[in-house]
Amino acid sequence: MASNHKSSAARPVSRGGVGITGRPPSGIRPLSGNIRVATAMPPGTARPGSRGGPIGTGGVLSSQIKVADRPVTQQGLTGMKTGMKGPQRQILDKSYYLGLLRSKISELTTEVNRLQKEIEMYNQENSVYLSYEKRAETLAVEIKEFQGQLADYNMLVDKLNTNTEMEEVMNDYNMLKAQNDRETQSMDVIFTERQAKEKQMRSVEEEIEQEKQAADDIIKNMSLENQVKYLEMKTTNEKLLQELDTLQQQLDSQNMKKESLEAEIAHSQVKQEAVLLHEKLYELESHRDQMIAEDKSIGSPMEEREKLLKQVKDDNQEIASMERQLTDIKEKMNQFNEEIRQLDMDLEEHQ
Repeated sequence: MASNHKSSAARPVSRGGVGITGRPPSGIRPLSGNIRVATAMPPGTARPGSRGGPIGTGGVLSSQIKVADRPVTQQGLTGMKTGMKGPQRQILDKSYYLGLLRSKISELTTEVNRLQKEIEMYNQENSVYLSYEKRAETLAVEIKEFQGQLADYNMLVDKLNTNTEMEEVMNDYNMLKAQNDRETQSMDVIFTERQAKEKQMRSVEEEIEQEKQAADDIIKNMSLENQVKYLEMKTTNEKLLQELDTLQQQLDSQNMKKESLEAEIAHSQVKQEAVLLHEKLYELESHRDQMIAEDKSIGSPMEEREKLLKQVKDDNQEIASMERQLTDIKEKMNQFNEEIRQLDMDLEEHQ
């Protein structure tokens, strides 16, 4: 009994029959990934240390259920989504990829064949459409001719129904024929002029190309400094042309504005009187500025006297030179008159 008591005292047992010291029993080892629920005995009745022993928490009831696994729809709860059923290939080796590649190649071949058939069908439809279009053009010309003939026949029937004389019909025919002849001649003249203009345009274009080629050759033969200077001048010219276009547009807009204002003034007596007053005011201001400038330019009486004497001297010199020129011109005229009289006398003798 003592030995048994000692042995029982040396081996303390915890609640549930699990020893405190030594290797822990299998019932409280770390749980593995797959948890099995014992069904032979109710929980808590299995022997200590077995798989069915008391475990803290585990099993199906202790697993956490996510709300996202059962989404809510308008019709209520739906079932959980499961994976694909049936056997699947576990090893993706070379044969698997070759089979996948062959299937894709066959799909591509089928699609290419289908597209090729569609292209051939579209080409056939296009050729048929072109032939139909040509035929439609010829038929349209024929319809136009037949419409003209129908109009002529209808006019003839109207003439017959109205008991028109044959002489009147012939007069109308001759008049229309003469008109058609005149229009044909005018069309021929216009066509000839158009050909001449086109020929002239082609010749001008050829001359322009030749001039451009000559200019390029001259630029190539220039020195580097002259080429740089030419490019700078060309850039400046382009900028000036752009500025000229801008200024021309502004001038056109101002002219349009001026015309519109003149039209408004022409329809308003008050505006016309205002324009006259502005013009008169401008003339008075100009006259005032001129008088102020003259007043500023007027010096002392002695300066004015010297200025007038100088002007008189200059005028006298100019008059003297003009008199000399006039005398020379009179002498030349007398000489020419004498020569003309002598020629007239010689002409009379020859006659």
